[in-house]
Amino acid sequence: MTDKVVPHEVIPSDKLPAGHYRDLPEPPSSWTKLVGPSILLLGLSIGSGEFVLWPYITYKFGFVVFWACMVGVLTQYFINMEIERWTLATGETAVTGFCRLWPGWAVVFLLANIIPWIWPGWASGAATLLAWELGGDEGMRVVYSILSLVAIGLALSLGPVVYNTVERIQTVLIACVLLFLLVIFSLVVEVDHVVAMGKGIVNIGHIPEGMELPLFLGALAFAGAGGTMNLVQSDYVRDKGYAMGAYVGRLTSPLTGREEVVGDIGYHFEHTDENIRRWNGWWKAANREHFVSFYLLSVFALMLLSLIAYATARQMPELQQGLGFIRAEGDFIGAAHGAFFGHLFRWMGIAILLTTELGLLDACARISTDIIKTNWLRNSARWSKNRLYFFLLWGQIVFGCLIMLTDFNQPLVLLVLSASLNGGVMLIYSLLLLWTNNRVLRGWLAMHPVRFVAMIWSCAFFGYFTFVTLKNQLPRLWQG
Repeated sequence: MTDKVVPHEVIPSDKLPAGHYRDLPEPPSSWTKLVGPSILLLGLSIGSGEFVLWPYITYKFGFVVFWACMVGVLTQYFINMEIERWTLATGETAVTGFCRLWPGWAVVFLLANIIPWIWPGWASGAATLLAWELGGDEGMRVVYSILSLVAIGLALSLGPVVYNTVERIQTVLIACVLLFLLVIFSLVVEVDHVVAMGKGIVNIGHIPEGMELPLFLGALAFAGAGGTMNLVQSDYVRDKGYAMGAYVGRLTSPLTGREEVVGDIGYHFEHTDENIRRWNGWWKAANREHFVSFYLLSVFALMLLSLIAYATARQMPELQQGLGFIRAEGDFIGAAHGAFFGHLFRWMGIAILLTTELGLLDACARISTDIIKTNWLRNSARWSKNRLYFFLLWGQIVFGCLIMLTDFNQPLVLLVLSASLNGGVMLIYSLLLLWTNNRVLRGWLAMHPVRFVAMIWSCAFFGYFTFVTLKNQLPRLWQG
């Protein structure tokens, strides 16, 4: 069945080559065997919205907009599963599916992947906390940032299989972070804090005066992973061997790994009774893995970190700009419960931010590699996916180091810039997923009506806030 070409009427092949038919592999006996990809996506989430933006909003405004946080992460659950749907069915990334509709999407998503994420806000944030802990002036913060970026690059380069390296690092760090969070939570959070959060969750639609729209839109986009980072779920489930992704090779290190042939074009399966049975098994298992590993753990982390910010930094309203609220959290915890716990909180923050920067560098390089190789270098023997990945990875690191040597290196500014740019990106691919997963994948492969409504909501949700932000911010740019 491997030599039978998938017809253009089934999977469009006028813009990219046609795939071939292969039988869908057997689904796992338990969803727990699929655990991994959503943990990586959680690692991307926990250092942006969870540790910085939503606690920052909670510090400034309390829980009055926490409803948006819960809506945002639930919306991302449905978005991520639609991204997975295309990869489970074809072994291709969602972006490759978009490029089958129009080649121009390659340029759009390449720029959308690079511009918002190339700023090293998370490494800069981790370096700020390191300077608090180890001592040092602004110059040392820059040194810490550069050393962090280089260390992350080495960690990604020296593991034989890149996915396995990232999964092991992220799993260990996230487990430690969640354990530390529970310890800090038990020390500082009181019942009335939880009650205030509950009131904020049901206070749907309220936005307080004085809240800047880029910050709000960015926090909405980062209630979860956000922006093009959600699209990397395609790469993760493919490298893990989900469904048709089992037929596609993995990225390996050019230094320590044995190079595998990584396919640019995917496969599909004929709609036989056996393949339908296998699809149902894969779809059920993938949904359970993502619901537990991403959705529930994201909500858990968001609640814990926001409650800690509410119970600590909010008691000290006169703070320095930027990440001063995080320092206040650590100082409050140290003063009330001993210096050890204050230091523990800050080191936990360093681990969170470095985990996120590692995930972002890997994910951004993966997405860009897939776009460039599939659309422009598909026939190049010199530029294999493995070589291209590491070239782009270290290109990001060099750029990040150069940014840290400029005056434009404040972490909160970089994070809000990255986040606000990504809200519009999510609108674009939500619209495209509606098309690919209903008009290309049809019948029993298409979206269930509930998921179709959820994706319509996603388009309306991100569309509205993107429009409002542009309406308010563009006049400022013209005036400035």
